[in-house]
Amino acid sequence: MKLCLVAGSGELPKVFLEKAKDKNVDIFVVGVKGITDLPADEYIPLGKVGRLIKTLEKKSINKIVLLGKFEHSLLFSHLLTLDEVALKILQRAKDKKPHTLVKTLIEELEALGFEFPDPSPFLEDLLAPAGKISSFEPSKEAMEDGLWGFPIAKEIASLDIGQTIVVKDKAVVSVEAMEGTQKAIERAGEIAGKGCRVIKTARKSQDFRIDVPTVGPKTLEVIKKIKGDALFLEAGKVYLLEREKMCRLSEKYGIALYGL
Repeated sequence: MKLCLVAGSGELPKVFLEKAKDKNVDIFVVGVKGITDLPADEYIPLGKVGRLIKTLEKKSINKIVLLGKFEHSLLFSHLLTLDEVALKILQRAKDKKPHTLVKTLIEELEALGFEFPDPSPFLEDLLAPAGKISSFEPSKEAMEDGLWGFPIAKEIASLDIGQTIVVKDKAVVSVEAMEGTQKAIERAGEIAGKGCRVIKTARKSQDFRIDVPTVGPKTLEVIKKIKGDALFLEAGKVYLLEREKMCRLSEKYGIALYGL
């Protein structure tokens, strides 16, 4: 089997690439200029969907996996660089939510004969488990905040606003939107000070081909920066990168890492 990996930023595309190669899957990596972190076989500017199609047709590849972070705000800063195919997708989309845009892209390319397999079978061991993930457990107050905020975070994720909320003392301090997870956490620290708790969930009907929530060491670093004390993840629905390092940082910083 031959796949094209269209890679955004972050570690998740790298992990997928390693695991796919371990299973002898032939991967052609397409990077996006200025966004993709890993070395790619070909780089394409953001918004040049027509060029992606021509490249894959030339390589006789019809299976595509989309992984990594593409900040939603990039859409508005690159409107003038979108090609004809990208503009058609934008016009077809019923709104400009991240899930809608990617779903419309998939539908447009599927109509041309491309397939989008679910990458989760390669990444199942990355999914956050239920219960404590490191040896540092949440305090009673932190756990109460996590359980209180979890259904709220789930609703917000399902509305495709953002996958992360920050809570403190049973109040929502900040909600992730276009600015991304780290800035949402930093904003919470500015508003509420120390003792914030971060909750990340998937949509209620999460399509594992589209924008699966992911955390890594950088998430804990920014929680430490605001003196937060817990990171709650939806078990079985959030990818946890570099788990051993995450556990070490959790214990070092006194930040509970827990799957709900």
